[in-house]
Amino acid sequence: MEEFFHEMKDSAPIIGWIHNISLNQQKYMSLKLKGMNLNHDVRYIMFIYDNPNCSQDDLVKMSGQSKANIAYILKKFEDEGYVKREVNPKNRRKYMLNTTEKGSELVPMIRQISKEWEAEVGLNENDVEFREKLIQIAVNGQRLINENKDDLP
Repeated sequence: MEEFFHEMKDSAPIIGWIHNISLNQQKYMSLKLKGMNLNHDVRYIMFIYDNPNCSQDDLVKMSGQSKANIAYILKKFEDEGYVKREVNPKNRRKYMLNTTEKGSELVPMIRQISKEWEAEVGLNENDVEFREKLIQIAVNGQRLINENKDDLP
Protein backbone atom coordinates (compact mmCIF):
# COMPACT_ATOMS: atom_id res chain seq x y z
CA MET A 1 0.00 0.00 0.00
CA GLU A 2 2.74 2.45 0.95
CA GLU A 3 4.55 1.73 -2.32
CA PHE A 4 1.36 2.53 -4.25
CA PHE A 5 1.08 5.91 -2.54
CA HIS A 6 4.70 6.75 -3.27
CA GLU A 7 4.18 5.95 -6.96
CA MET A 8 1.25 8.40 -7.05
CA LYS A 9 2.83 11.20 -5.03
CA ASP A 10 3.85 13.33 -8.02
CA SER A 11 0.78 12.80 -10.17
CA ALA A 12 -2.12 12.92 -7.69
CA PRO A 13 -3.64 16.35 -6.99
CA ILE A 14 -3.23 17.65 -3.44
CA ILE A 15 -7.00 17.63 -2.94
CA GLY A 16 -6.92 13.86 -3.49
CA TRP A 17 -4.48 13.47 -0.62
CA ILE A 18 -6.56 15.75 1.62
CA HIS A 19 -9.67 13.74 0.79
CA ASN A 20 -7.84 10.49 1.58
CA ILE A 21 -6.68 11.88 4.92
CA SER A 22 -10.19 13.02 5.76
CA LEU A 23 -11.74 9.65 4.89
CA ASN A 24 -9.17 7.76 6.93
CA GLN A 25 -9.72 10.02 9.94
CA GLN A 26 -13.49 9.48 9.62
CA LYS A 27 -13.04 5.71 9.48
CA TYR A 28 -10.80 5.79 12.55
CA MET A 29 -13.36 7.92 14.39
CA SER A 30 -16.16 5.50 13.45
CA LEU A 31 -14.13 2.55 14.70
CA LYS A 32 -13.55 4.27 18.05
CA LEU A 33 -17.20 5.37 18.36
CA LYS A 34 -18.76 2.01 17.47
CA GLY A 35 -22.53 2.00 17.70
CA MET A 36 -22.87 5.78 18.05
CA ASN A 37 -23.81 6.38 14.39
CA LEU A 38 -21.51 9.40 14.17
CA ASN A 39 -19.33 10.42 11.25
CA HIS A 40 -17.39 13.50 10.22
CA ASP A 41 -20.49 15.59 11.03
CA VAL A 42 -19.35 15.56 14.67
CA ARG A 43 -17.37 18.66 13.72
CA TYR A 44 -20.68 20.55 13.86
CA ILE A 45 -21.30 19.42 17.43
CA MET A 46 -17.80 20.62 18.29
CA PHE A 47 -18.39 23.98 16.59
CA ILE A 48 -21.66 24.45 18.48
CA TYR A 49 -19.96 23.46 21.73
CA ASP A 50 -17.16 25.97 21.13
CA ASN A 51 -19.56 28.71 19.96
CA PRO A 52 -22.59 28.72 22.28
CA ASN A 53 -25.71 30.37 20.86
CA CYS A 54 -24.36 30.19 17.30
CA SER A 55 -26.81 30.03 14.42
CA GLN A 56 -27.44 27.69 11.53
CA ASP A 57 -26.04 30.44 9.28
CA ASP A 58 -22.80 30.32 11.29
CA LEU A 59 -22.51 26.60 10.53
CA VAL A 60 -23.17 27.25 6.83
CA LYS A 61 -20.40 29.87 6.73
CA MET A 62 -17.94 27.72 8.67
CA SER A 63 -18.48 24.57 6.64
CA GLY A 64 -19.33 25.75 3.15
CA GLN A 65 -22.27 23.32 3.19
CA SER A 66 -25.72 24.26 1.94
CA LYS A 67 -28.43 25.48 4.31
CA ALA A 68 -30.48 22.39 3.48
CA ASN A 69 -27.61 20.03 4.33
CA ILE A 70 -26.91 21.81 7.62
CA ALA A 71 -30.64 21.72 8.48
CA TYR A 72 -30.68 17.96 7.83
CA ILE A 73 -27.60 17.38 10.00
CA LEU A 74 -28.97 19.55 12.82
CA LYS A 75 -32.30 17.69 12.76
CA LYS A 76 -30.44 14.40 13.08
CA PHE A 77 -28.39 15.72 16.02
CA GLU A 78 -31.52 17.12 17.70
CA ASP A 79 -33.30 13.78 17.31
CA GLU A 80 -30.28 11.99 18.79
CA GLY A 81 -30.12 14.41 21.74
CA TYR A 82 -26.77 16.09 20.99
CA VAL A 83 -27.99 19.57 20.03
CA LYS A 84 -30.89 21.83 20.96
CA ARG A 85 -32.34 24.84 19.17
CA GLU A 86 -33.83 27.77 21.01
CA VAL A 87 -35.51 30.83 19.53
CA ASN A 88 -33.17 33.81 19.52
CA PRO A 89 -34.85 36.48 21.66
CA LYS A 90 -33.17 39.22 19.58
CA ASN A 91 -34.48 37.81 16.30
CA ARG A 92 -37.43 35.44 16.69
CA ARG A 93 -36.96 34.13 13.13
CA LYS A 94 -33.55 32.66 14.04
CA TYR A 95 -32.47 29.94 16.40
CA MET A 96 -29.57 29.72 18.79
CA LEU A 97 -27.78 26.38 18.81
CA ASN A 98 -26.27 24.76 21.86
CA THR A 99 -25.09 21.30 22.79
CA THR A 100 -27.11 19.29 25.25
CA GLU A 101 -25.45 17.57 28.18
CA LYS A 102 -25.08 14.49 25.97
CA GLY A 103 -23.44 16.58 23.23
CA SER A 104 -21.17 18.35 25.70
CA GLU A 105 -19.98 15.00 27.09
CA LEU A 106 -19.16 13.82 23.57
CA VAL A 107 -16.80 16.69 22.69
CA PRO A 108 -13.85 15.77 24.98
CA MET A 109 -14.10 12.16 23.74
CA ILE A 110 -13.98 13.32 20.10
CA ARG A 111 -11.03 15.59 20.81
CA GLN A 112 -9.14 12.76 22.50
CA ILE A 113 -9.77 10.38 19.59
CA SER A 114 -8.67 13.10 17.16
CA LYS A 115 -5.44 13.66 19.11
CA GLU A 116 -4.75 9.92 19.14
CA TRP A 117 -5.31 9.72 15.38
CA GLU A 118 -3.09 12.75 14.72
CA ALA A 119 -0.30 11.27 16.83
CA GLU A 120 -0.58 7.90 15.09
CA VAL A 121 -0.35 9.47 11.62
CA GLY A 122 2.56 11.71 12.53
CA LEU A 123 1.04 15.06 13.47
CA ASN A 124 1.90 16.77 16.72
CA GLU A 125 1.45 20.09 18.52
CA ASN A 126 4.70 21.36 16.98
CA ASP A 127 3.19 21.30 13.48
CA VAL A 128 1.87 24.85 13.96
CA GLU A 129 3.09 26.11 10.59
CA PHE A 130 1.49 23.17 8.77
CA ARG A 131 -1.83 23.69 10.57
CA GLU A 132 -1.79 27.41 9.83
CA LYS A 133 -1.14 26.69 6.16
CA LEU A 134 -4.09 24.29 5.99
CA ILE A 135 -6.35 26.83 7.68
CA GLN A 136 -5.23 29.51 5.23
CA ILE A 137 -5.92 27.19 2.30
CA ALA A 138 -9.44 26.55 3.67
CA VAL A 139 -10.05 30.29 4.11
CA ASN A 140 -8.72 31.06 0.63
CA GLY A 141 -10.88 28.32 -0.87
CA GLN A 142 -14.02 29.66 0.78
CA ARG A 143 -13.15 33.20 -0.31
CA LEU A 144 -12.63 32.02 -3.88
CA ILE A 145 -16.07 30.40 -3.90
CA ASN A 146 -17.71 33.50 -2.41
CA GLU A 147 -16.05 35.76 -4.98
CA ASN A 148 -17.12 33.56 -7.89
CA LYS A 149 -20.47 32.21 -6.70
CA ASP A 150 -22.38 34.08 -9.42
CA ASP A 151 -20.34 32.22 -12.06
CA LEU A 152 -20.92 28.78 -10.53
CA PRO A 153 -23.65 26.43 -11.86
